[in-house]
Amino acid sequence: MTGEQPPVPLESRLGYLLKHAQQRLARASAEALAPFGIDGHELAVLAVLAAEYPLSQVEVAGRLGVDRTTMVALVDGLEDQGLVERRRSPRDRRKNIVELTPAGRDCLDLAERARRAMERRFLAPLDEEAAASLVRALQVLVMEERRAAE
Repeated sequence: MTGEQPPVPLESRLGYLLKHAQQRLARASAEALAPFGIDGHELAVLAVLAAEYPLSQVEVAGRLGVDRTTMVALVDGLEDQGLVERRRSPRDRRKNIVELTPAGRDCLDLAERARRAMERRFLAPLDEEAAASLVRALQVLVMEERRAAE
């Protein structure tokens, strides 16, 4: 015996914990959003469109951190469902402005309620203070990455 320490269990590694927590959250999110015919990426598009107006496809892609090809596919799917519509920008005919339809606003409202309820269930094993601390800590980490990229 060389006196070496036994390997640290995976459950003590941040990467392992974040990965598995995210996988569990993604599954719960997919289940919560399934009745509305959208996924988490599409919900994010609807949320960005509702928060700022008017936005081009390129601007929405920038807010979400997705490439243009992915954005086109997301908007195509939402448009096929009647949740968004595209129109040419009156200021720049090369840009498509994307807007929520009334059905898109309704879908967003209902899906957001379902998402919030799912997140409360996901965080239920934590007390309210621990859950809020976790969210704040993750916000700091995400914002630090954005600041470093600027």
